[in-house]
Amino acid sequence: MADRQRPSTDPGDSGIEVTPPKTWAAGVPGVAVALQHALREMGPRRSLKTLSAMNQKDGFDCMSCAWPDPPHRKVAEFCENGAKAVSWEADPLLVPAEFWAEHPVDDLAGRSEYWLGQQGRLTQPVYKSADSDHYTPIGWDAAFEIIADELNGLDSPDQATFYTSGRASNEAAYAYQLFVRAFGTNNLPDCSNMCHESTGVAMADSIGVGKSTVSYNDFALADLIIIMGQNPGTNHPRMLTTLEEAKREGASIVAVNPLPEAGLLRFKNPQRPSGVVGRGTQLADQFLQIRLGGDLALMQALCKRVLEAEDAYGNALDHEFLAEHCTGFTEFADHIRNLDDEQVLIATGLRPAEIDELADRYLKARRVIVTWAMGLTQHRKAVDTIREILNLLLLRGNIGKPGAGASPIRGHSNVQGDRTMGIWEQMPDSFLDALQTEFGFEPPRKHGFDVVESIRRMRDGEVKVLFALGGNLVSAVSDTTVAEAAIRRTKLSVQVSTKLNRSHGVVGERAIILPTLGRTEMDLQASGPQFVTVEDSVCAVHASHGAVPPVADGLLSEVAIVSRLAAATLGDRVDVDWAGFERDYDSIREHISRTVPGCDGYNEKVRWEGGFVLPHPPRDERRFPTVNGSARLTVNQLEPIVVPPGRLLLQTVRSHDQFNTTIYGLNDRYRGIHRGRRVVFVNPDDLAELGFADGEAVDLHGEWTDGVDRVVRDFRVVAFPTARGCAAAYFPEANGLVPLDSVAERSNTPTSKAIILRLERATTPRV
Repeated sequence: MADRQRPSTDPGDSGIEVTPPKTWAAGVPGVAVALQHALREMGPRRSLKTLSAMNQKDGFDCMSCAWPDPPHRKVAEFCENGAKAVSWEADPLLVPAEFWAEHPVDDLAGRSEYWLGQQGRLTQPVYKSADSDHYTPIGWDAAFEIIADELNGLDSPDQATFYTSGRASNEAAYAYQLFVRAFGTNNLPDCSNMCHESTGVAMADSIGVGKSTVSYNDFALADLIIIMGQNPGTNHPRMLTTLEEAKREGASIVAVNPLPEAGLLRFKNPQRPSGVVGRGTQLADQFLQIRLGGDLALMQALCKRVLEAEDAYGNALDHEFLAEHCTGFTEFADHIRNLDDEQVLIATGLRPAEIDELADRYLKARRVIVTWAMGLTQHRKAVDTIREILNLLLLRGNIGKPGAGASPIRGHSNVQGDRTMGIWEQMPDSFLDALQTEFGFEPPRKHGFDVVESIRRMRDGEVKVLFALGGNLVSAVSDTTVAEAAIRRTKLSVQVSTKLNRSHGVVGERAIILPTLGRTEMDLQASGPQFVTVEDSVCAVHASHGAVPPVADGLLSEVAIVSRLAAATLGDRVDVDWAGFERDYDSIREHISRTVPGCDGYNEKVRWEGGFVLPHPPRDERRFPTVNGSARLTVNQLEPIVVPPGRLLLQTVRSHDQFNTTIYGLNDRYRGIHRGRRVVFVNPDDLAELGFADGEAVDLHGEWTDGVDRVVRDFRVVAFPTARGCAAAYFPEANGLVPLDSVAERSNTPTSKAIILRLERATTPRV
């Protein structure tokens, strides 16, 4: 066992230190930090067993991101943040029974995410009654009975909402959505609503499938890779190895980002001699430091240059592809030819020569991949921006051929698989019809509530029960004050968790925590050892086998929790063998094979070495399952964000020591932040214009059309080379600045990358 002490005090942010940001990522320091973290959290024996099994073909899938595994695995097939994620989950330190008597719920609500996660693993169900401010231990059967009674006492199934985190396995997700629909509602909000929903909407519009059109191997075949709104050095570090391989094969790489990210500047691969003793690899051949929200304008400017090249030379468009596979070209081309070039420069903050250089790279490349993440998806015009990426790719036939395509990178390890399994409030009738045929009940057809709508309905008293399968909803969602008040209005809130987080302190009138096995742990059921399956960002599905014994006896898997809850709630109302689901996960996979598109023969295929890849018509055969059967070039209106004088445009970002709302530590060494998180990054020239000094304590005020003054207090200003007029702060600390109703058009995703910010000197500065 690791020799780690449970922290008794919350370190807070009083000792923040700032050093110059790094200009390269990984290298020997990345290895050292990963190993130090693992040994401190898990000890040598548990570290060896987990790290050696992570992302291996017979091991478990890392929970820290959805980056695909290479066909040929290395002995150490993990990154620094993967090691942190595993160390956090496989932590052998346990929350003791006396903890609950010592810490009332109000105390938990006042603690930082870092302190809560450091308390250790949860091992027993606990219950907070309506007349108490303390959780107390409770038995599993009693916990399920309380939840079932509350659910069955509702006036309508739609008075409950069932959240899902992307860490849930395919088997747990399938059983969960089946239970929820058998209960009678489609209220299935998930973490994708807050991150990549815009991607799904846009890609479904343009090509008919909301998933990546590339495979892992395509990166090494590409001539040009454009990386937009993405920080792989922190959020999916194994991607850096893939990009390095692409560079070695001759690819050009362009980074488009308001922040200079160390991993895209230079990568020192610790598994290569040049990454240990040499300078490593310069990844980005061009860095476009774009203004926040300017990506739509940039894509339209590139499309216009492609059309102009076609007019001048006649060889810029893929005429055969456009004629055979696409519609909407004439309307699209007429719109783009009238693009206001001055508006483009205002929106992007770029120089014409920079855009010309990227356009020249695009026109010279035969095979192009555009990859993006949340920097693009969390804007009001996010759907239009991603549709414009698809327009650019379609013009030169960069869909459905090797080395080319659209590559959205999911941040959570199985958020894409959960959606495939039915975790969506808007599943199509074809999926619901399959459930009806398979299980003999009529699923609800009315669309349910996503995350933002669920918060609204809790706020208004219409949703009375919140059940969360993993995650940390209260810290993940926007408008913190509103979200917390909304959840506190519920009659019952239930969290399925491995460790404590803020959602355990912000609860309904009654609350329950159900502890669960982690993905790292062996799962032994009545029929023997079980495995689960996950889907990565390139539609590859593979098995995940726990590697270490559970930290405590009596823990239930997510599948077992869902199955027992379903049986307790539904009784014999539906003909589903819930006990069989828990006993043998093969039984779930048999149902998956008959009801989920592309999953026929599921039990056999997931046992293939390396798993299998789901079918994808645009990628596989240039067939586009849109409403008209063709890929669609779309018309999207450019609307630059107007920032009033004296204001900045703020985005929320991760630090290097976190995964979503899980805080592993208080350092962000690539950006030079140590021992704290309450910082705001601002360009030095903007600071001078606004009259603030580097290091000054400020309050952050968010401004929106509703006139509400949203404020988070006592942040340290850090002079940083971000794009002019733009600023950045960490989430969840800055989530309170994002209005609940400020969402992307059509996808309803919170606009966490487009906050009008006003800086004021701190009213209660740190000592």
